[in-house]
Amino acid sequence: MPLSNPSERDHIHTRNVTCTGYRRKDGLWDIEGHITDTKTYGFENNDRGEIPAGVPIHEMWLRITVGDDMVISAVEAVTDHAPFNACDEIAPNYAALVGLRIGPGLKQQIRERVGGIHGCTHLTELMGPVATTAFQTIFPIRAREAEERRKQAEKDGTVPNPPKKRRSPLVNSCHGWRSDGAAVKRIAPDMYTGD
Repeated sequence: MPLSNPSERDHIHTRNVTCTGYRRKDGLWDIEGHITDTKTYGFENNDRGEIPAGVPIHEMWLRITVGDDMVISAVEAVTDHAPFNACDEIAPNYAALVGLRIGPGLKQQIRERVGGIHGCTHLTELMGPVATTAFQTIFPIRAREAEERRKQAEKDGTVPNPPKKRRSPLVNSCHGWRSDGAAVKRIAPDMYTGD
């Protein structure tokens, strides 16, 4: 269902964020984020001169590499377009995110390492959807593979070691995943808290 019909208006600005997840041949995962900001009008910029309509004022890329443990093992950041000449100087600082685990508390840890003058507002913001894309990329594949292993073991007549019980990072992360909701009752019944 789309949004309701808006009031009469003029298009001024567009921000596009695209994130893509990849499984590497070495078993690691690459998650790439790309952000652009464009205006519908041209304007003068002190460092770049005239920026025509549709040419990005911001265009940045971010790639993180993680393992199944969701720990960041590599980061690459690139600034192709920015309003100031100095903006691209900060991209190497994002290597400071190596060693962080994608999960609870990540945003605060990112701010501690590349917040304020130590980072770029837009690259730092991009880490949010990149982290979400990591979950969306990795967990369904790992769950499918675990189920395939379980079925194969059942077929072979072997009993696999039961998986260790651990709290799902999704339970209580939003309304749909609330611990007393239908999704948790169906998907993670051992964490269900409803009646």
